[in-house]
Amino acid sequence: MTPVQSEVRPAAPVALSSASVYPERAAAAFELAAELGYDGVELMVWTDPVSQDVAAIDRLAERHGVPVLAVHSPCLAISQRVWHSDPIVRIRRSVAAAATLGARTVVVHPPFRWQRKYVAQFADEVARAGEHVGVALAVENMYPVMRSTVRTVPYSPGYDPTDVGYAHYTLDLSHTAAAGSDALAMLERMGSALTHVHLADGSGSARDEHLVPGRGTQPCAEVCERLTASGFGGVVVVEVSTRRCRTREDRTELLAESLLFARLHLQPTAGATLAKKAAHTGW
Repeated sequence: MTPVQSEVRPAAPVALSSASVYPERAAAAFELAAELGYDGVELMVWTDPVSQDVAAIDRLAERHGVPVLAVHSPCLAISQRVWHSDPIVRIRRSVAAAATLGARTVVVHPPFRWQRKYVAQFADEVARAGEHVGVALAVENMYPVMRSTVRTVPYSPGYDPTDVGYAHYTLDLSHTAAAGSDALAMLERMGSALTHVHLADGSGSARDEHLVPGRGTQPCAEVCERLTASGFGGVVVVEVSTRRCRTREDRTELLAESLLFARLHLQPTAGATLAKKAAHTGW
């Protein structure tokens, strides 16, 4: 009987979104990522001046030994003037920043409906950005917004990017909760184009909660396990809200719990791999 050699792949890297330390700033994300053992940082470019300074971010990454694994383009409602008022310019600067920092992915949201010129240009710009070697522009799933009792969709053509079809996607599990979407079904629709994951949770309310994974209703564990089983080659980013934490210690505890959850459920299982191979080979 010939022994079967294990073909277990390493687990997907787990990064910390700099948005997860808000209201602390980008520097705190690098400090905490290094302290807790994250594999890197996803840089959220927004109103924090340091997040807009690529050279300063590069110095933080070097100082703490924590690489930037992704850049989140400034496409939130609060960051519409960050870097430039033209969203196409913001995308291009995001791609350039990612290339400078050595990040493989830029995360971008679908355009808002009132950005009519941008809506017309978005798909072509996303495709054009893919011409930059080593940088994937991954469009993120979003969610409707409740105003009083009225449910509106502020994105064009909608909040589910798989309805359009892009070369790369970001799956956000807090957003699937807020949208009432089936996260596993969306995972399947994204298929091999899934490049990036925002790991968080939600209770199913209409609010974008970004709970610690495992504290809501989303199938966070199963998503992680399916990523590993499929040989996912992207990055899993912890993007949770810690804004209500009163102290750095409280924030650290939530981020440590989130990292532990990710590591546990992304860990390849050697026994399962061997059993699968044995079933195919008759060993």
